[in-house]
Amino acid sequence: QVQLEESGGGLVQAGGSLRLSCAASGRAVNTYAMGWFRQAPGKGREFVGAINKSNSRTYYTDSVKGRFTISSDNAKNTVYLQMNSLKPEDTAVYYCAAGNSYYYGDPKQYDYWGQGTQVTVSS
Repeated sequence: QVQLEESGGGLVQAGGSLRLSCAASGRAVNTYAMGWFRQAPGKGREFVGAINKSNSRTYYTDSVKGRFTISSDNAKNTVYLQMNSLKPEDTAVYYCAAGNSYYYGDPKQYDYWGQGTQVTVSS
């Protein structure tokens, strides 16, 4: 069954904003670490940021600090990725992931993955 489901991707002009959502279900609900990763064509999966749902601490890769914000609505089992001031280099498929590890940046530490949602930023 679906454990994580992303939504909110699309096409936006440079400088614009998008908000991605990641709804958890089943066993994925019982995790405290929610991460966002992205993968551009021909590149590996890159850590974007993460949130510890138990204390709301967030972590970001340097390239998105000040532009992206991760938040969590635990009552809805949903995590959000608010992306502002988007740049063409942000174009990628974005994935959310859930797990119970403090190694937020390591994709191998996550147990559940969403199917991905495409974000395209035009110049």
